[in-house]
Amino acid sequence: MSSLKNILYCQAGLGVLANMFLLCFYTSIILCRSPKPMDLISCQLTFIHITFLLTGGDIWLTDILESLNIENDLKCKTIFYTSRVMRGLSICITCLLSVIQGVIISPHTSLLAKFKQKIKIYMINAFFYIWFFNFSINSHMIFYISGFNNVSETNQLKVTKSCSLLPMNYIIRGLILTLTTSRDVFLVGVMLITNAYTAIILFRHQKHCKYLHSDNHLRASPEKRATQTILLLVIFFMVIYCVDFIISSTSLLLWLYDTVILTVQKFVMNAYLTIIPLVQINSDKRIINVLKNLQSKCHQIF
Repeated sequence: MSSLKNILYCQAGLGVLANMFLLCFYTSIILCRSPKPMDLISCQLTFIHITFLLTGGDIWLTDILESLNIENDLKCKTIFYTSRVMRGLSICITCLLSVIQGVIISPHTSLLAKFKQKIKIYMINAFFYIWFFNFSINSHMIFYISGFNNVSETNQLKVTKSCSLLPMNYIIRGLILTLTTSRDVFLVGVMLITNAYTAIILFRHQKHCKYLHSDNHLRASPEKRATQTILLLVIFFMVIYCVDFIISSTSLLLWLYDTVILTVQKFVMNAYLTIIPLVQINSDKRIINVLKNLQSKCHQIF
């Protein structure tokens, strides 16, 4: 298990570094330039992923809180509540990313065209409601997560080495599962629809431009490259999230957490949070130009 933990540490470390780089990049754009709607969403998403990596899977924040001698019960509530909120925010903001991209690339004759002019206002309002909703829907974690107590060991569901889920009746468990399932199914459905719509628009645009430009120009199109990156991000997210959702829902429904399955779940989620920022860095021409400029300056200095 120590080797697996080291792998998770390395995986999370790479993910945090990559997301920190993106967070600094998007923050500088927001503060120094006129940001695009996608920059605002990406900046928020990278912050969520950094927090998720630090709290999800009981990895780094646990060690920090233990070093501060914070009470185990408070530590567990802090970690799990923050982790679940970030998990919910991740799927909500990713869904918003997919929807906004669909609106941006929609033709002027479509019904979505009227939302383009006020897209930033709608997006900021959506941010507020998304954060409020996720802080509220995950509030049960504050009451049902506690530090592991050997006295009531048979009644508690041990989810980590030091934290456990307190017993809850079938009605509450079913209500929580229904709310989270409804949210996830709805958001994944919206992402599927917007992804299909975006792919159709992209295909039609490429087919139309074949009469005007060469294939090389089409491959170099920034709009096409950005749309393809977002499609890849959202599709990859849906696959990973479905795996995570099946494991989480099954564990809650059967009231059973297996150490091996839990480790696989952490590894899968960390893989998404690590790979996606690397894909964004590689596909964003602005980031590539910044890295090239830094490289050239380093060559001049040395």
